[in-house]
Amino acid sequence: MPSTASARVLPGFSLSLGYALSYLSLIVLIPLAACALKASGLSWEAFARAVWMPQARSAYLLTFGASLVAALVNAAIGFVIAWVLVRYTFPLKRLFDALVDLPFALPTAVAGLVYASLYSQEGWLGQFLLPLGLDDITYNRLEIVLVLTFTGLPFVVRTLQPVMADLDAELEEAAESLGASRWQAFRWVVFPTLVPALLTGFTLALARAIGEYGSVVFVATNIPGETQIAPVLIVARLEASSGGGFQYEEAAALALVLLLMSFTLLAAVNLLQRWSKRYEG
Repeated sequence: MPSTASARVLPGFSLSLGYALSYLSLIVLIPLAACALKASGLSWEAFARAVWMPQARSAYLLTFGASLVAALVNAAIGFVIAWVLVRYTFPLKRLFDALVDLPFALPTAVAGLVYASLYSQEGWLGQFLLPLGLDDITYNRLEIVLVLTFTGLPFVVRTLQPVMADLDAELEEAAESLGASRWQAFRWVVFPTLVPALLTGFTLALARAIGEYGSVVFVATNIPGETQIAPVLIVARLEASSGGGFQYEEAAALALVLLLMSFTLLAAVNLLQRWSKRYEG
């Protein structure tokens, strides 16, 4: 009779654990460690100068600002889309549900080209934005928000859908039987249950937008200090490294800042998931 401790371990646990750790090290940990090691070639003064120069601060501001706006838009739109897909039945529902995953399957460069042709100042849709009096910088920042919204929308929808599907309809019926209106039942019974999943989807969309490069490079003018995002600045430093100096180390330092930001967001996602399980309990 096996002991309780050994019964919890599946057969082949040691082999599968070793394989998983080796794969994680080769694919994730070693490249990330190499990035940090490359950035360590700079002195503290050079590192601080590289990651906090005016061009870098402007890139951070645009990257995080546009990503935050796009994630907020995704949270609002994604909530409505997930609610409609879960609560209502209509023709071609499965087709619309499949279209939600299109940003996952479509190369982001293709999305950037499509948005550049549609929303450029001479594009089919962009020409109708010209009467709004937007200057070139604001116009390009708006295009950046649009493509980031496109790439991050599935994270919110797919995070909310299973939680909405598992909602107990009897709770709403009980609230309505006690005299609550449909809005009051949604506000005080349904929505608080969905808040943890909504925050998780928002955080995932934000993290996805921060690291986006392929689509943004086609819609932004990438003017240093104005419409240049952080990933493009890193690529610019890598291209300039062929001229000598410590441009490669500067690129690694900028990448390390984004990496730390991504780890912070992932930690926030894990905390939100734990809070969600505790809240459901």
